[in-house]
Amino acid sequence: MTPKSQARPQPVRIVAVGGGTGLSALLRGLKEHVARRKQDTSRRPIADLAAVVTVTDDGGSSGRLRRDFQILPPGDIRNCMVALSKDEALLSQLFQYRFPGSRAPAARGLGGHSFGNLFLTALTQVTGDFPEAVRLSGQVLAIRGRIFPSTAQNVTLEAVLEDGRRVAGETRISRSRKPIRRLRLVPRRVRPLREVLEAFRNADLITFGPGSLYTSILPNLLVAGVAAALRRSSAVKVFISNLMTQPGETLHYSAADHVRAIYEHTAPGLFDWVVANNGPISPRLVRRYRAQGAEPVRIALEELQQLGLRVVLDDLVEEDGLVRHNPARLTRLLLEEFIERRPR
Repeated sequence: MTPKSQARPQPVRIVAVGGGTGLSALLRGLKEHVARRKQDTSRRPIADLAAVVTVTDDGGSSGRLRRDFQILPPGDIRNCMVALSKDEALLSQLFQYRFPGSRAPAARGLGGHSFGNLFLTALTQVTGDFPEAVRLSGQVLAIRGRIFPSTAQNVTLEAVLEDGRRVAGETRISRSRKPIRRLRLVPRRVRPLREVLEAFRNADLITFGPGSLYTSILPNLLVAGVAAALRRSSAVKVFISNLMTQPGETLHYSAADHVRAIYEHTAPGLFDWVVANNGPISPRLVRRYRAQGAEPVRIALEELQQLGLRVVLDDLVEEDGLVRHNPARLTRLLLEEFIERRPR
């Protein structure tokens, strides 16, 4: 083997777990490094990229379609499809197109729906299977990766708040603005997709987040058998810390508090590493977020280390009126730390 070939990272299989805008932003960065052919892995080291997406959304267009057609909510999955699509050009724009509201009776029912949500709904009705509709829609968009709902069963989130009150439904939980003591799925024993367990088993790297702790990340881990499959997996497991807390849900949470909440709902030792931001956030945006009940997430480095975690810090902030992860910088960090430097 030549020195040049030794320096090349071996092709890897990555699974990204989450939901919402955080997961789609991460996928948008990772897809640029997915090999299109087997011989292409010398330049693009990701041989397979899979997204495991939460399916508890009950608001907006997704919630309406879920209630009207008894399907899984398509919104988060649609966003992941667009993020992984080949060029995010015409077809992607079509999938993201949202019909405006109208007073005309014939058009009133379309108001607020995105075309992609309607497409997934129609394809589910044709195939009779939501995961199959997701697979076929991915072929239409020529996505660079695979997308799986964490479960194919209709499931609802239920939270016990700090004051003891029970709140059912993702939308109501997000609006409660009260600290969450406990989260569960209803029904409790829902089965994961076989493909999800297989992806965990074959993965080299599994990422969690960024995204809402209680409505994007934890719902995936509460599906029966998922946490156990993750513990059995030999993959490196990386928790990507959020940049900002969420009003009510994670107010004053540090990165260590996020991890502890996940461990309390699953089991200790699920993660190997934490990736967190140490870059500055503009005071103007900090003030705006604080007025809404949110603040930058503290790292709490010593507490993370006490939990047995190794930590990677970098400037990961992108500001565009909101505070977001920069997809390119986050992807570069993941590639450098967990692919290029991994043992051969």
